[in-house]
Amino acid sequence: MTAVTAATAGLADSAVAASPAGSAVTAEPAGSAAAAEAADSPATAATAGPTAKADPTANPGPDTTPTPTPTAEAVLDEIEAGGLARLDASGRLLFRHPLVRAAVLSTARRSELRAAHRQLAAGLDVGDPRRLVHEASAALVPDEDLAARLQEAGGRIARRGGAAEGALLLDRAAALSTEPAARARRLTWAAVMAAHGGRLRYTARLVEELRRGPVPPDAAPLFAYATVYVDQGHRVDFASSFTLLPEALDALTAPGAESFGGLAEQVCFKLLLAATYTDDARAWQALERHLDDMSPLARLCHRAWSDPARTAQGVSEELKALVAGMSEEQEAGGAWLLLWTASAVDLADDDLWRRFTGQHAYATQGSIAKARSYQDFLRGRWDAAGDCLREAEVADELGYHCNALLFRLAYAHFAAGRGDEDELRMVDGLIRPVAVRARMRYATDRLTHLTALAALAHGRHEDAYCDLVSLTPPGILPRGLPWFQLPFLDFVDAAVHTGRRAEARAHVAAGRAARMAEISAHHAFLLAAATALAAPDDEADAAYRAAYQVPGADQWVFELARLRLAHGSWLRRHRRAEAHDVLREAHRAFQGLRARPWEERCARELRAAGHAVGPTAGGHALLTGQELRIAELAATGLTNKEIAQRLRLSPRTVAAHLYKIFPKLGITTRAALAQALRHD
Repeated sequence: MTAVTAATAGLADSAVAASPAGSAVTAEPAGSAAAAEAADSPATAATAGPTAKADPTANPGPDTTPTPTPTAEAVLDEIEAGGLARLDASGRLLFRHPLVRAAVLSTARRSELRAAHRQLAAGLDVGDPRRLVHEASAALVPDEDLAARLQEAGGRIARRGGAAEGALLLDRAAALSTEPAARARRLTWAAVMAAHGGRLRYTARLVEELRRGPVPPDAAPLFAYATVYVDQGHRVDFASSFTLLPEALDALTAPGAESFGGLAEQVCFKLLLAATYTDDARAWQALERHLDDMSPLARLCHRAWSDPARTAQGVSEELKALVAGMSEEQEAGGAWLLLWTASAVDLADDDLWRRFTGQHAYATQGSIAKARSYQDFLRGRWDAAGDCLREAEVADELGYHCNALLFRLAYAHFAAGRGDEDELRMVDGLIRPVAVRARMRYATDRLTHLTALAALAHGRHEDAYCDLVSLTPPGILPRGLPWFQLPFLDFVDAAVHTGRRAEARAHVAAGRAARMAEISAHHAFLLAAATALAAPDDEADAAYRAAYQVPGADQWVFELARLRLAHGSWLRRHRRAEAHDVLREAHRAFQGLRARPWEERCARELRAAGHAVGPTAGGHALLTGQELRIAELAATGLTNKEIAQRLRLSPRTVAAHLYKIFPKLGITTRAALAQALRHD
């Protein structure tokens, strides 16, 4: 029986388990996290092995003859004969289905599991971390020496990027600790590692367990960090950030304080997130009090977000120089700060993301995905809009609900840019209640801006102006709007179209006074574009052409198309022949983005200039608004059920719409939707 259990438990790693008869069974390899989790799994009943057949000629009565212990070969023969598992050519035991392995483990007695783990440990080298896992799983009583070795191994694994696996080892080390204080310290480290490794629900359970007992004062900063990590990421609640993190920073920066592996930097980052998301004065004050204690990267990140209209000049170039001089180890430790700083100045790109591939599992990869979603919007990769919703679902499944909110916010940018107000209202309804409860101005203010952007798409300039002026009054670039560059052009656009040219020019003047062009290439382009929109008639043409010449202007696909639409309209009104070429460029860009209201505005300008314009969207012209929304969602790979949930329809209604959509677009398969929409 132990041989069966050992072979089964051994599938968690590449261990070679010695059988009772001295033969060997080579286990199927898997990750160390699976091994550790198997070690912690509760077991209840027994696993039955083969039994001796009764002799019909024997005398009746109790048989006191001991039943012989089956050999490993006999056990394996019975397993294979029953079809539960088989040995492959390399000698690995492969189960017919993962549930078979789970059933064996769940029905094994604890004593059998411990015996199996002892057997597996004996087949591994002393220095192999998997041996530690099996030794820990076989332990019956607290063992401080074993706990210390598990802690050391867990730390090594976490430093190599296996934070989730390290957390499991630290959790087991805590269980084997002989002193309550040591247990609490190890459990706190397990919570932090689990969060970094993409297991935030597990972190939340560990934090709740820690709250039931005293945490040693010397581990308080680490516990504060773990608590805030759960509150921010899992509960979307920033209240604890303003009380726990400033105290943690005070403790970590005191003379002679333990560094906890650079924890002060991570605490600064979490506090900076809370400050940026909520604009709470307590967070900003605590950060400013500790500026001298921060690394150059943390100070640069603070400059980028704290009051960018007055502090972010030069951040882009300084960030590039800083990254160029960093070692791989420094990059790994500062990954989140690097990404967050780059996002502040619209600088995150493929080169930066590649530096962090594989780091800290979901924690860093989720940050990369958020940065990529925003850059996809800015750089015109709007076919990726559906990725935001899929990332939101993944984040929710993993317990990272704040990330899920931010992915939906990224998706809202695409909906607003396309002028899809129904979709924007839907996603606003998912985001706003959570953001309001969390006092998350970063999200609620952006939703207000995106509502204005959608209104601009439909030519409702007065509505847009009223929304935008509530965020950024004329000529004022407020501190509480760290992403002030995004509504900057929209404010000027709305002001010009509502006859408020003085307000538009005041805003442009504020951008110049803030040396906005020195913050980043994107800031420079937005300032130049706004300058052109607000320019007097005798300066407008030169201002438009100057905006086109801003380095990297062609990166900002949507905003460049809007600039061309405005310039083309100006050229048409002044009866310039080149209006056609400029408007055609804008029209093509809006078609590629599937920004229908903007595309239709271009088409009207072209017709007003005397140029024929075919159907704006080929088959799109035949689609109703609901059909177009369903087609676009289906093109991102969503199922009928997922589309139905998104639009509050039944799956049958979605299927009926698709039945009508296919012939209108001239296609016969769902796989052809994306190409048909793109070509149209």
